[in-house]
Amino acid sequence: MTQQIEYWFTAGSTYNYLTAQRIGQACGQAGVPLVLKPFYLGDIFKEAGFWPFHPDTARTRYMWHDIARSASQMGLSPTLPAPYPAPQTPLANRVAFLADAQGVGLDWLIAAYVEWFHAGHLAGEDANLRPSLKAVGLDPDEIIAAAQEPATEAALQTLTQEARDKGIFGAPSFWVDGELFWGNDRLEAAIAHATK
Repeated sequence: MTQQIEYWFTAGSTYNYLTAQRIGQACGQAGVPLVLKPFYLGDIFKEAGFWPFHPDTARTRYMWHDIARSASQMGLSPTLPAPYPAPQTPLANRVAFLADAQGVGLDWLIAAYVEWFHAGHLAGEDANLRPSLKAVGLDPDEIIAAAQEPATEAALQTLTQEARDKGIFGAPSFWVDGELFWGNDRLEAAIAHATK
């Protein structure tokens, strides 16, 4: 029996740019149901006293090079390095939750990454949210207002606690039938597990 994939992500993850572009097609071709799970990874990093990519370090330089290399292999042409980090990521995560509730979560996530990685508008900033929401047929004023509501914040806190409970420590991550797969390069392994 095919299992669903829970796609755990934060809209401020750099590597998630690659995953957002390919996970829909990959899961569709494999017949694997996909469930979007935005969460506050920044909170988990803070609790761990850890931040993975500091400015002008070998690791961060490698990250941008690695993303550029993978993007080229996928036929994508982002402008890198993109602005980073994205301090308005929590708002972007709440918008992702609301867009998903409207049935366009993945489409919005892709549009938001195009605004960030191609146009230089950071995740969660007004210059990113408005065009990306319009691109998927949502009213920016309505969605941005709803993203400020306590109920939306509570939903993201609940998802973040679920991520903690599952031992999720990075994004993108994939949860399949009790198994955790971390990183864009583990998507195929997650799909294989879901269809075994």
